[in-house]
Amino acid sequence: MKSKNSLIFSAQAAYPALTAETTMAPRGRPTRPRSASFWASCASAFAAFVLAGCASTPPPRPPTAPVSDLVAPPVPAQLDPALLQMPSDAFTLGPGDKLDIEFIGDLTSRTRVEVGPDGKIYFYLLPGIDVWGLTLPEAKDLIAEKSEMFMRKKPVVAISLREVGSKRIWVLGRLNNPGVFQMPGPMTLLDAVAGAGGPTAAAETNGPGSQRMATVDLQRSFVLRHGQLIPVDFQRLLLEGDLTQNIYLQPGDFVYLSSAMARTVHVIGAVATPGAVTSGGEITLIQTIASAGGTIGNAYVSHVAIVRGSLTSPTISVVDYDAIIKGTAPDVFLEPHDIVYVPFTPYRTLTRYMDLILRTFVQTVGANEGAHAINRNSGPIGINVQVTP
Repeated sequence: MKSKNSLIFSAQAAYPALTAETTMAPRGRPTRPRSASFWASCASAFAAFVLAGCASTPPPRPPTAPVSDLVAPPVPAQLDPALLQMPSDAFTLGPGDKLDIEFIGDLTSRTRVEVGPDGKIYFYLLPGIDVWGLTLPEAKDLIAEKSEMFMRKKPVVAISLREVGSKRIWVLGRLNNPGVFQMPGPMTLLDAVAGAGGPTAAAETNGPGSQRMATVDLQRSFVLRHGQLIPVDFQRLLLEGDLTQNIYLQPGDFVYLSSAMARTVHVIGAVATPGAVTSGGEITLIQTIASAGGTIGNAYVSHVAIVRGSLTSPTISVVDYDAIIKGTAPDVFLEPHDIVYVPFTPYRTLTRYMDLILRTFVQTVGANEGAHAINRNSGPIGINVQVTP
């Protein structure tokens, strides 16, 4: 940085003619020549202005801090012991099931039918027979009864289930063979994971002293049933062999093994595009919400929640995002796999707020992963559960 004297000298050297030149006033009247001291004072004022501009700095941004005040909800989720009991209900028929039907008598015949979308089977001269929700013995008796009107006596009917098409479970995520699987009978969570090829193998890190790096985030893996989170602890089940977490599944269940490889933060709730935000390094709350398209008009930004940890033992911090964006509170750093929830209304009970966030999270992930399994080109799906938390 040049001194004030050097700037004055430079100004005088650059414009020597100005120290003795006569300037013209309006209407052509000459004015007195300006002295060297006059121009030196002008240069001095200009130099002071430049120095003042160089010395000034923009106001400092609020500092960025780690998430603080993480607390656990007072009532953690508990696994219902009834989920560990084998279902006693018999298999019932539904659309997509395939049957082998045999009439035994003078003229033995066999036919193969499929339960249609309307729940009925059609064969021979018989009208549609509604078997939706019937067990195999009930369906056999109904078929024999309906066939009697076309025969001399009530026929002997044998029926067998050839292929199940009505009972399915979704097993997706970090598995060797993820997909949608038929459920012909009682099936446990371990049965489903094994049927999907098991979790993907761990990867080796490169370099000296390499270690095996897990590819499955068991803390964020979950079972979704009828839109509700089943609080299964996958870490206890798959790593510790704790069979108290090996629940029996029901048709329509969604099992998801989350990836530990992606550095993502999930943003849900009152944002323009709910979903996962990927970051190669550190990311703040402002950056994350901006990547999700920002908050929408009716967002309640004073009670933004940050959830961290496993889905069975999560912790939560509620921050004033309105104060952060106004610069009166510091922005916060997030960690991979954090859940950011922007609410529509202020929360009143921490336990209900946590339940709302986790339910919205698993429904959003389940909807997007399920749609992607059906159509690889499907766009993101946002789920917003608007209830009073």
